Amino acid sequence: MGTPLTPDRLIAILKAEGVKVAEYPGWRTRERDDETGKPFGPVHMIVNHHTAGKDSLAVVAKNGVPGLPAPLAHIHLAKSGLATLCSAGRANHAGLMARNAYDSFLNEESTHPAPAKNTGTVDGNDLSYGIETENLGNGTDPYTRAQYDAWVRINAAICREYGWSEESCGCHKETSIEGKVDPLGPVEGYGTRARFAFTGKQFRADVEQRLAHPAKWSPPITLPAPLPGPAPKPQPTTEQRLTALEQRVTALEKK
Repeated sequence: MGTPLTPDRLIAILKAEGVKVAEYPGWRTRERDDETGKPFGPVHMIVNHHTAGKDSLAVVAKNGVPGLPAPLAHIHLAKSGLATLCSAGRANHAGLMARNAYDSFLNEESTHPAPAKNTGTVDGNDLSYGIETENLGNGTDPYTRAQYDAWVRINAAICREYGWSEESCGCHKETSIEGKVDPLGPVEGYGTRARFAFTGKQFRADVEQRLAHPAKWSPPITLPAPLPGPAPKPQPTTEQRLTALEQRVTALEKK
């Protein structure tokens, strides 16, 4: 558990972890605390999402969607790996969590049960940071290397600040009683790993690896080998060049 971070402190820990940070205008005071009468915090976990759309920064930070006012997350993560801060207070991102799923993250258990509505519910917007990661959510749109790397860094930065383990990092599909599927989709690669499917288990393992190192650490990277280009044309030998020259001279003499 922890008191929500001040805007300046949130920026500081993200930058220390190597995250590229931008600030959406008005983010420091844009929240849902006053409108709902529910204060943000204490915080217990992080909930990770995909946007299910593109060019969604303004939607997440300011505009919202029909029936759900913004802010829709605390951080919007672009394909480039740029993290834009959208709110420092309560945000409409998590909705109702199943009690059994929430308790497993609160207690930092090593496994997390499927959300069961009959175990009761808690309001996830009160107690969790939300990260909306740019992705179509169609199962084929990939998370870029830079994006996934920043995603791991953001989660690790918050966990590091509060002294949480990677088991405080949840996915919307792991907590929601509404059958959410996010995050979903392939990842282009991470570190020495080639393309793989996003899963909460693998994501937490990557956060765990990062937390075992200082904040400034970066994983070793193996990029895919470039595709081979066309084979170079063989260069003629000296004898071949002389023969060609003689043929041209002979042809000129016959004119």
